[in-house]
Amino acid sequence: MDYRSPIGKALGLGSAKAGTSHWWMQRITAVALIPLSFWVIKFFALTLNAPYQQTIAWLISPVNTLAIVAWVLAVFYHSALGLQVVIEDYVAAEGAKIISIWAVNLVFLFLALAALIAVFRIILIG
Repeated sequence: MDYRSPIGKALGLGSAKAGTSHWWMQRITAVALIPLSFWVIKFFALTLNAPYQQTIAWLISPVNTLAIVAWVLAVFYHSALGLQVVIEDYVAAEGAKIISIWAVNLVFLFLALAALIAVFRIILIG
């Protein structure tokens, strides 16, 4: 049985079958960011208080590098997911909504790539 209204069928409105995974990914990244943020706080404390070589030595450690890279990936993905929900909820025009979501995803992709390049450049040049 199909419970959609005739207008809903004509417009193609209905479940996109992606809401649950989107919701779960927001929760998973939020939980992952809790412990990973401690590494970023430690890294910021080092950059403000420790000599440059000590900060680089800390960042070159594989565990610390992995934690910072995981934080960068999680924070930009989590932010993109959150802004997508805000856009879907508050932008009424369908075309503007789609363009806004694409723009947000592209901006966060470029920001994440820039952050990862910066981390790896520091590690390689160190």
